[in-house]
Amino acid sequence: MQNTSDLLLKAMRYDYPEEIPVSLSFLPATMKTHGEGILEILKKHPAFLSDSWLNYDYNKSLPSSYRQGSFTDPWGCIWQNEQEGMESYVTGHPLPNREDILTLKAPVVDMGFPHGFMYLRLLDLRGFEEAMMDFAEECAELQILIDKVCDYNVRQMELCCKNNNSPMIWVGDDLGMQKGVAIGATKWRKYLKPAFKHIYDVCHQNGKYVYMHTDGDIIEIMQDLVEVGVNIINPQYRANGIDRLVTTCKGKIPINIDLDRQLFPFATPKDLHDHVRETVEKLYLPQGGLGINIEIGMDVPLRNIEAIVDEIDKMRLYKG
Repeated sequence: MQNTSDLLLKAMRYDYPEEIPVSLSFLPATMKTHGEGILEILKKHPAFLSDSWLNYDYNKSLPSSYRQGSFTDPWGCIWQNEQEGMESYVTGHPLPNREDILTLKAPVVDMGFPHGFMYLRLLDLRGFEEAMMDFAEECAELQILIDKVCDYNVRQMELCCKNNNSPMIWVGDDLGMQKGVAIGATKWRKYLKPAFKHIYDVCHQNGKYVYMHTDGDIIEIMQDLVEVGVNIINPQYRANGIDRLVTTCKGKIPINIDLDRQLFPFATPKDLHDHVRETVEKLYLPQGGLGINIEIGMDVPLRNIEAIVDEIDKMRLYKG
């Protein structure tokens, strides 16, 4: 198997990758639950058996935000974790009142691009309900907050481009819900589209590509993401639907599609073989435009993990 990053670049450029790029990852909680069994599966599929898996150490590899307990980030958001090995979530929002926005100072510390760096950052700072009211009422403080967060992210992008030798900058921000964009496409285009373009323009000015992960149903703004400078999108299978993804993206917008994580725990091995095969067969083009991303949670039984890995190991070589 070729280097996944190189294959993904070829797929993004429609440059006839030799095989479909596949990214296979396991949440820390999954490794804690099934570590030995996963290693045995990967040994049967050496294309996915990297040194990082052979030398995996749960305690040393566990990110701080995946540890049980709470912490406060540089923006003042309080994160809580009830399940070690899973990501924390924000329970304390530092800007409960609109007037608090006016005195907010962006962190001096450089955080880079943690997941949820722009849109979700607004929700983390204000709280979901307050942020939705800001968008609904289009208060003046909303644009002030967006500008403060955007300016901080522009600085982070400048630093990332300077300190990163990779041709691609990877970012993530969940823009969709199970059905559509929470604030609606019209307000997303008015308020968030200019901010993302400002950030991604810095990336392109430094000669780099943008890879963007974003959960939820984002079909209605996928073309907008291309317009703001996203070169390859990492969308979810279930929220967007395979047929809508085919219509919207195949041959038009490069994607590194997330297979259906909500299916993984409950399906039969045959269901999972069929799911992997259908996804590849419907989205594949010999010139590229397709990558497969697989993230496996702790609730997925080993027999299902093996079925997924078995089938993707075959289908990555698919030629139609």
